[in-house]
Amino acid sequence: MKPTLALIATGGTIAGLAEDSAAPANYIAGVVDAATLVAAVPPLRELASLQVEQLCNLDSSDLTPAHWLALAQRVQALAADPAIAGIVITHGTDTLEETAAFLALCHQGDTPVVLTGAMRPANALSADGPANLHDACRVALAGDSRGRGVMVVFAGEILPALPLNKARLGLQPYVAGAGGTLGVAGSPPRFFHPPSPAPAVLDAAACHSLPEVAVLYVAAGMPPQALRDALRHGARGAVLALPGSGTVPQAWEETIAEACSAGIRIVRGSRLTCAYVTPRHQDVELGSWAAGALAPAQARAALIAAIAAGLEGLPSAAYAQGG
Repeated sequence: MKPTLALIATGGTIAGLAEDSAAPANYIAGVVDAATLVAAVPPLRELASLQVEQLCNLDSSDLTPAHWLALAQRVQALAADPAIAGIVITHGTDTLEETAAFLALCHQGDTPVVLTGAMRPANALSADGPANLHDACRVALAGDSRGRGVMVVFAGEILPALPLNKARLGLQPYVAGAGGTLGVAGSPPRFFHPPSPAPAVLDAAACHSLPEVAVLYVAAGMPPQALRDALRHGARGAVLALPGSGTVPQAWEETIAEACSAGIRIVRGSRLTCAYVTPRHQDVELGSWAAGALAPAQARAALIAAIAAGLEGLPSAAYAQGG
C-alpha cells in the first residue's frame, strides 16, 4: 500500500504561465492550480497516494503573515494525522524563506514538511518545477526525513529552513547558513547531518493573529525617522538591516533605546548576503537583540513568531548555523 502524501499549493512561479514558452521571463505567477501541477508529473502517482489542496494561488510577494499562520495551522492539522507520511508545499521563491522560517518555528512532531518552487514558469521550455516537485515529494516520504522538521528542496539539494536566504537569480537561488546543505535529493535522498530541527516556539492552532514587524534597510546617513514612522503605525518590532556585521549608526542609538524601553523589540541584522550578527554589549545598553545567522527577512519571521509566543528575544534557532 502506497503512503499518503499531503500537497499544499500556494502559487508562485511553479504555478506560473508565460505568454511565450521560449521567453519565460515574462510570466504571471499563481495561475496553474494544484491538480494541474500534480498531473504534469506522472511519476508522483507512483510514489504515493496524493492528498492535494490549494491554500491560495498567489505570487509569493503578495503573501502576508496571515497566510503563514493559515498555512502553519493546516500543516499542524495534517501532521497530527497518522495517515499522512509527509507534507509538501509549493511556493513562490521570492518569500519562500520567510514562510519556511515561520513554519519551522511552529512545526511539531516528526512528520517531514518540505517546501519547493521553481525559477521558471510551468510552461517554460525547460521548466524546473516538475523536477523540484518530484524531488520534494521523494524527500518528504523518505524515512530519514522524519524528525528533521521543515526543509526546502530545490535544484537537487535539501536545505534547512533556518537559516536560508534567496541570494541570487538562477536555478538554485538559495544559500544556506554555515552548516550548508542538509543533503541531496537523490533516489534515495541522502543526508549529510543528523537531525537538528528548529524547536517549535509557537502553537499555531492557538494563535489567532500575528503582530506587525517592520524591516528597515539602513544606508549611510539615513536618519532614524523610518523607525519612528514604523512604530507610530503600529509595529511591535523592527529588524534593522544594518551595515557590516550589524553596526548601529550613532544617530540611531537614542531612537532604538527609546523604542526598546517602551517594549518594542528591535533586532540588529546585516545587509550582507551571508553574515552572522553576534550579540554585543551594545545590545545590553540599547535593549536590542542580534539576528544571529538570520538574514533580515527571516529574522522578521522569527521575531513575529517570538512576539506572538510571548518570548523576550529571538528563538534559539536564530543562533544556530544550520545543517
